Amino acid sequence: MNKTFLFIFLFIQNLLFAQFSERSLSSEKWQFKNSKEQKWLPAKVPGTVHLDLMNNQLIPDPYKDENEKKSQWIENEDWDYQTHFNISSEELENQNIDLVFEGLDTFSEIYLNGKLLKKTDNMFRKWEFLVKQYVKMGDNLLQIKFRSAVNVGKELAKKVPFMMPESPRSFVRKAQYQFGWDWGPRLVTAGIWKDVKLSFWNNAKLENVKFEQKGLTKQMADLNFHFEIFADNEGIYEISIDNKKNQLQLKKGSNNVDIPFTIENPKLWQPNGWGDPNLYTVKVSLQKDSKIISNEDLRIGLRTIEFIQEKDGKGKSFYFKVNGHPLYIKGTNWIPADSFSPRITKGKYQQLIKDSKEANMNMIRIWGGGIYEDDEFYRACDENGILVWQDFMFAGSFYPADEDFLNNVKEEVRGQVNRLQNHPSIALWCGNNEVDEAIVNWEYQKQFKYSKEDSLQVWKDYKKVFHEVIPNTLKENLAADKNIYWPSSPSIGWGHKESLTEGDSHYWGVWWGEQPFEIYNEKVGRFMSEYGFQGMPSLETTESMFSGDPDLSLQSPTIKAHEKHGRGWEIINKYMERDYPVPTDFVKYNYVSQLLQARGMQIAIEAHRRAKPYNMGTLYWQLNDCWPVVSWSSIDYLGNWKALHYQIKRSFEQQVLLTEEKEGTLNLYAINDNQNVFRNLTVEIKVVKFNGEVIGTVSSEEKTLNEIVKFDPVKIDRLISDSSKNEVFLKLTLKGENAKIVAENNFFFGKPKDLKLTKPNITIRKISPTEIEVSTDVLAKDVYLLGDIHFSDNFFDLLPKSSKRIKLSKSLEKVEVMSLWNTVNP
Repeated sequence: MNKTFLFIFLFIQNLLFAQFSERSLSSEKWQFKNSKEQKWLPAKVPGTVHLDLMNNQLIPDPYKDENEKKSQWIENEDWDYQTHFNISSEELENQNIDLVFEGLDTFSEIYLNGKLLKKTDNMFRKWEFLVKQYVKMGDNLLQIKFRSAVNVGKELAKKVPFMMPESPRSFVRKAQYQFGWDWGPRLVTAGIWKDVKLSFWNNAKLENVKFEQKGLTKQMADLNFHFEIFADNEGIYEISIDNKKNQLQLKKGSNNVDIPFTIENPKLWQPNGWGDPNLYTVKVSLQKDSKIISNEDLRIGLRTIEFIQEKDGKGKSFYFKVNGHPLYIKGTNWIPADSFSPRITKGKYQQLIKDSKEANMNMIRIWGGGIYEDDEFYRACDENGILVWQDFMFAGSFYPADEDFLNNVKEEVRGQVNRLQNHPSIALWCGNNEVDEAIVNWEYQKQFKYSKEDSLQVWKDYKKVFHEVIPNTLKENLAADKNIYWPSSPSIGWGHKESLTEGDSHYWGVWWGEQPFEIYNEKVGRFMSEYGFQGMPSLETTESMFSGDPDLSLQSPTIKAHEKHGRGWEIINKYMERDYPVPTDFVKYNYVSQLLQARGMQIAIEAHRRAKPYNMGTLYWQLNDCWPVVSWSSIDYLGNWKALHYQIKRSFEQQVLLTEEKEGTLNLYAINDNQNVFRNLTVEIKVVKFNGEVIGTVSSEEKTLNEIVKFDPVKIDRLISDSSKNEVFLKLTLKGENAKIVAENNFFFGKPKDLKLTKPNITIRKISPTEIEVSTDVLAKDVYLLGDIHFSDNFFDLLPKSSKRIKLSKSLEKVEVMSLWNTVNP
């Protein structure tokens, strides 16, 4: 009887200790307060202090009116958070209990039942503590005391013997954009910005799992899984990979285990435009006595990525070879999708990536002044075939390199690369955004009167962080096939000629340099990783800037407050006067500002693509916004496509027919970005009056298209006379075998403001509740469909005597419409 009882007891204990469980504390009742005050108020976790103050109606929404100014005091205060949670007797019987903070912003002290566990100093790190000795059955008190990041940053800055630019933000490991940017507000947050949980485990746990591709053929994927396991008890364990078990002996403490694994007849993960982004789910588990004690599901993709830099007669190449083939990169730059990142939903991540895919992109660069994004972002990129250029979170400043800072950075990098490296979307790790540029070109050192010794120290610190600590940490933690590192973007500043012959380039001669859009035709680098121009957001998003009735006027203080560039309106107006009629009506001005932005980026992208393979990448600035604002984005804060995003979709098509007007000739380029070959291609050129009359037709010779082909130039005076340049356009059609249309384009000789447009009679016919047909009698330039819904196409040219079917995201009783003709006529 005693033996039976003992057997049952041991069986139950073994079953209990074999199980692993987690429990979120985010759903507990949290409270917060200013550390100077006594009264506790309800809080939400994950969250930020600004959101909690808003929810308690203590501050107005900083995104509305001029309320940003009313929130500046928050950054100088210290804030306390606390919650009570219960521990059951069953939970307490586990061998180990971990308290895990996925993200704390930023300088905090963590207390559990009055015991100080840790002081934290990095928003981007995960903080994990063994707490079984500090918890008790029943009620437990968890407190987190946050210090002002601004005040701590100022204290840290005093330790450096010279003035650092952008102080104090460069001293704190925190999202740099929170300190204000020329597209974002200054909202320096504090709080528990990611999940908090308790982890209960016994015997051992998986701390990290990563895989390496040792070989990849059509027949076999030869993989190696690397497990980092912490064992509380030594002994015999089993690791299972997709139910294939491997027995091993673990010692007490940290263990590193490598296990080979193969996948037969693998399906490749392909970037958008090349095929399906095939993914595999691999289930791994750690077992003890046939019981799972720790497990993880990996979602992996099989692909190869090579980063190619080779000297040539013009400089040095810069491109990515994916699955053995050069890939022309088409994409954008990403900033955080909200200034209060805890409220970025999974749905918003998925929609923005879907919108990128729909616009024919294959890469997104995560800019270094934001955050390492949520797992949902990378999951969405994996599923949609979007490669990720991942900056580390350093941007546009100088950074210290004392021992504490370097150790902090090392742990930050280690944690993030271990979290992210299994994603097939990750293509490149980049040390920073424009830090090299800031040191070399921005005259900070002259402004702050640096001595020679100060300047040498700045460069020494830069090398230490971005040429030693980060790449060395990558080597220590990344599987070899995932370690592609680029120290700084850009590699050379846009004012230097070498920036166009090697490395990646941020070209800001347009906008910052106020050069005309046409300069893009000359300033083409090997890989254009930043360039852009501002445009207004949709009318819906503009109206959301107001807490009451919107004052839609360029003189509105609210609208002025939502343009963060000091000379933004002045620059927009200067460019608009060059190319467009400048409307006085606000709605029309909003419309033309979007057309202006789209026109500039179209000129840039077409120049880049015509230069293939000299140029092998174009990433415009920027995809999205963090609040309602006038900015460089193609999708505004509420998710509305601006004219730019519709144009991006057209400009990034896999096959395009592009033009170049030069010295009285028209050069024609056919460009193909997938791996098909097009034979017997011809270009048909029709000269068409704005009323639809065809006054001439020319056809080119036949060509074969692999990646890019240039057709014989056409003398413009063969097509039209100078006097008719603003009264006609060219309808260009690229035709393949059996006269199949491969690509189409329209070419206008004059700037939009010079075109002699006539009033179009635009009619809209409802096909179904969510589909309409738009038609016109004469050329309708830049047709703009108005409505707080998504249109499948918008801001498009509707040719004379033609129609176009448009799908609507939801039913709309009436669709209003305007065209460029309306901007100069009532």
